[in-house]
Amino acid sequence: QVQLVESGGGLVQAGGSLRLSCAPSVHTFVLNVMAWFRQAPGKGRQFIAGINDNGKITRYSDSAKGRFIISRDNSKNIVYLQMDSLNPEDTAVYYCAARRARFYDVTTSIDTYTYWGQGTQVTVSL
Repeated sequence: QVQLVESGGGLVQAGGSLRLSCAPSVHTFVLNVMAWFRQAPGKGRQFIAGINDNGKITRYSDSAKGRFIISRDNSKNIVYLQMDSLNPEDTAVYYCAARRARFYDVTTSIDTYTYWGQGTQVTVSL
């Protein structure tokens, strides 16, 4: 089973930035529609941002709009999440997820994503 591997999490002060990366554990696995979710302590996993196969369609949660940017480099088979103006409410484990096949819609529902990473912790301090 292919897994996704996230990196780039860590501890940052409020107002700071982080860039998360996501790549497949098997290099030959082509990333299709991708998304980032996050799960804060005691809360459910929530959609943050998604991107389609060619990178031309993106979708964001209200909390991410204007602060986060999702992008992808298909030549490297990597998806990124640039996070700016971070605040303590952004503290969570961040997961990347992939839909099963090409040309699917960028959806926000957890159930529509087949492949997941183990998550990377993002902690924002005051």
